[in-house]
Amino acid sequence: MPESPSATRSPYQRDRDRILHATAFRRLNYKTQVFIYHEGDHYRSRLTHSLEVAQIARSLARTLRVDEELTEALALAHDLGHPPFGHAGERSLDAAMAGAGGFDHNAQSLRVVTELEKKYASFDGLNLTWETLEGLVKHGGPLLGPKATKPIPESVLAYSAKQDLELATHPSLEAQSASLADDIAYNNHDVDDGFRAGFFTFAELGEVPIAGRALAEVRSAYPALGGPRLLHEANRRLITAMIEDAIAETSRRLEALAPQAATDVRHAPDAVVAFSDAMQGDLDALRAFLAARVYRHERITRIMGEAEGVVADLFRRYSLDTGALPPEWREQAPERATRAYARHVCDFIAGMTDRYALAEHRRLFDATPDLR
Repeated sequence: MPESPSATRSPYQRDRDRILHATAFRRLNYKTQVFIYHEGDHYRSRLTHSLEVAQIARSLARTLRVDEELTEALALAHDLGHPPFGHAGERSLDAAMAGAGGFDHNAQSLRVVTELEKKYASFDGLNLTWETLEGLVKHGGPLLGPKATKPIPESVLAYSAKQDLELATHPSLEAQSASLADDIAYNNHDVDDGFRAGFFTFAELGEVPIAGRALAEVRSAYPALGGPRLLHEANRRLITAMIEDAIAETSRRLEALAPQAATDVRHAPDAVVAFSDAMQGDLDALRAFLAARVYRHERITRIMGEAEGVVADLFRRYSLDTGALPPEWREQAPERATRAYARHVCDFIAGMTDRYALAEHRRLFDATPDLR
């Protein structure tokens, strides 16, 4: 809805500030990135991940001379819709909602910032700009047309019917920068967290071409270095290499496209902010290594399997018993056994932190897994 301009901030600065002050943003501190919060104080959470994405995104935006505040707002907001236990929670909620529209964390982020945050007197949500909403929904690219990779969530279609988010086009340069920064951040911090967890050695990491080059460069400069310092120095070089490649490739694509307006970027045949083919190949190899050594590690898959069960248990219990919901959610609940009620339960669970989900499970069930 229309608002009076701020005397001290641009609209995108105001978007960023509202995201930072959102309850959903604070909850990211106890939501899983890869490791459950009680695994250790130094592993990334969704909150620290989002902050790292924002730092890299601003660096890209400044060099590319696009709007830094819009880029930062999108980076900070991109994971607001993630449920507890990361992708395990998302899989469980999507399965539970199979007959009621499914679950997608990008679509849930839109629900958070347009409906579920309830703190302002004049509106639900955060009343963000069109550009922030568009970039949030199209975080992974166009949702319609040949570039689309999956069906459009119902909640996105419903919102876009009220305010057209141009689902068939690419998002802005700022949104593309935030999305690429997400790739850079999670690949590198998952290397860091995976090594600290003991899932692989330097020798094994060195077999991945891009990581091997970074490790060799550090060892050449600091032959006696090892442990956390060697890891950090290698990570620094990995991040720098990815950022420099993205800037060079994006500059080349911008020169070829020669856009005169933002619409030229949105209607370009391909994304403009991108890695080179060579870097993309290196990243594919790094992702394959992380998938095999971290994401599919026996300890992670076991814990995430148990976490999926926790979410599924909670969904079934709340679906069958409205009285199991906390008072404020019980009072606002639609009629039970309807699609609207299922979405209400889904919204409640998606907003939980890991530790709150476990506490609710202990309250409602006789046995709860430790997730260790």
